[in-house]
Amino acid sequence: MATEYGQGYGHGLGYAERGLPEHGGKRRHRLPAGLRAPFEARSWREFGYVLLSLPISIVLFVYAVTMVSLGAGLLVTFLGIPVLAAGLAGCRGFGALERARARALLDLEVADPEPLRMRRRGFMAWMGAVLKSGTSWRTLLYAVLHFPWAVFSFVVALNVWAYGWALLTYPLWFWVFPVWAGQDGLQLYGDETHHIYLDNPFEITVTALVGLLFTLATPWIVRALTMVDRLLVHGLLGPSRLATRVVELESDRGVVVDTAAADLRRIERDLHDGAQARLVALAMDLGLAKEKLAEDPQSAARMVDEAHGEVKTALQELRDLARGIHPAVLTDRGLDAALSAVASRCTVPVEVQVDLDERPVPAIEGIAYFTVSELLQNISKHARATWAAVDVWRVENRLMLQVVDNGVGGAAASGGSGLAGLTERLDAVDGILVVDSPVGGPTRVTAELPWRTV
Repeated sequence: MATEYGQGYGHGLGYAERGLPEHGGKRRHRLPAGLRAPFEARSWREFGYVLLSLPISIVLFVYAVTMVSLGAGLLVTFLGIPVLAAGLAGCRGFGALERARARALLDLEVADPEPLRMRRRGFMAWMGAVLKSGTSWRTLLYAVLHFPWAVFSFVVALNVWAYGWALLTYPLWFWVFPVWAGQDGLQLYGDETHHIYLDNPFEITVTALVGLLFTLATPWIVRALTMVDRLLVHGLLGPSRLATRVVELESDRGVVVDTAAADLRRIERDLHDGAQARLVALAMDLGLAKEKLAEDPQSAARMVDEAHGEVKTALQELRDLARGIHPAVLTDRGLDAALSAVASRCTVPVEVQVDLDERPVPAIEGIAYFTVSELLQNISKHARATWAAVDVWRVENRLMLQVVDNGVGGAAASGGSGLAGLTERLDAVDGILVVDSPVGGPTRVTAELPWRTV
């Protein structure tokens, strides 16, 4: 049941040992984010997204309103239903385009919504599926809501971008006014008697500084505008919460089935390679001892004594195997006693503190027990720690587990590691596993499980 932390504590898990810089491998920049934002590719992609939103939203809005209005007007005849279905189908196509555009320019990963569910083939079945699909109506709502927002964001983004760069570069082109416009500079104010122009070095410098502020603020303004687009795309063009939940449950069911199958294979392997092999050897030894009992009583007694030792070993293996399936102490006395028993077998001193007023359901209690058991086995094998602690408590409707050690650290729930498998097991019951293990330690693993009572 042991689960390795990646490839083991301190073995290829830390950032430094992977050849990556600290802080998650992110590149350090000399310039602060506010100064480099106008020149980052992300800012220009977001600005391009806003500029493209206006023409696309115009086409989408006109199409949606026209088709829905035409379909609603023709509902008195049979033609209204297919026209309305065609309009909704077209909106679904535009929705796919918008998801692709958001993925390319905003780095927004939105899963495709659930496909049409048709019980039978044919045009009538397709038309009914389109009209009954919630995705179709959400894309129609997106087409209507996105148009006014696209107009607003286009106007704001284009103006702040244009004014910012125009004022910032004013020292380079202010000469245009006296040469070609017949005035001293950019006119700031003017009436019949007074005119104020930005024409002296101080005013030109101040104008450039104001332009610099606009230029630095533009990426953040555009980013704030695109946050609304992200919400619209994610909320209206992605899968519904119900469909997402169904997918999660199907995935969790697969994890549970795979885990159960793996446990059965492990139990079968342990029985075949351990206790069963010892019992077969024991039967052979007893048979030989029986044959020698009359001829050589001393050799027979020695063989019976060896067989007695094999029986003890086989019984111990069977106890360990039964404890790995579900320990009796957990059923009889709960998590406190069961975790204390596990801690006593750990190679380092372990402090156990369980603060629970009542017991959760056996399934959650069993998962909590095996989670702590595997983490303590990892500490024994890989952490090189001298101390560890286990805390269990309840927060509202969640069961919290925390295992801490002062070992070498470097644990990570990366793909293919034992912690990744433990994460999948917890996720199958809506649980969470968080690993905080910097290189050099300490390591803190926190698990969260749903609380359910009998």
